[in-house]
Amino acid sequence: MQVLQVQLEIRPDPAEVGRARRWARSRLAGSGIGADEPLAETLILLVSELVTNAVVHTGCPAVLRLSLPGGCEAATVRLEVADTSARPPIPRHAEGDETNGRGLELVDGLADRWGWNPEGAGKRIWCEVDRCAPGASTGAAHPGYDDFAYEAV
Repeated sequence: MQVLQVQLEIRPDPAEVGRARRWARSRLAGSGIGADEPLAETLILLVSELVTNAVVHTGCPAVLRLSLPGGCEAATVRLEVADTSARPPIPRHAEGDETNGRGLELVDGLADRWGWNPEGAGKRIWCEVDRCAPGASTGAAHPGYDDFAYEAV
């Protein structure tokens, strides 16, 4: 299976969150994930949360990367945000009317898997969402990411 990997450079500016959502929405549509699919909305929310965390909590530039499976078969969509801050992500629990502190809780609830890895002087936060074709079992094996087509923006 071929996987399309695309990336977008993010400036440390809160306006970048909206730009990242628009960019991701267009890339998802180009890979066959329709805007009306629940998967698209889930992925856009994940993009929003991870890019917001990078922009707000690090003050550093970041790179958003999507790994999109070709075709409509059961597969996994991977989202990554890499930044140059060595500070690890710290999940928080928002209380009551607090407006911050729910981002990683949302990621944990929406993604099938997520985590982070140190990378050079910074880190990479990633999450994966399994995409199942209609009638496909939810226990499908994960595809290998051997065949890449790569697009940088």
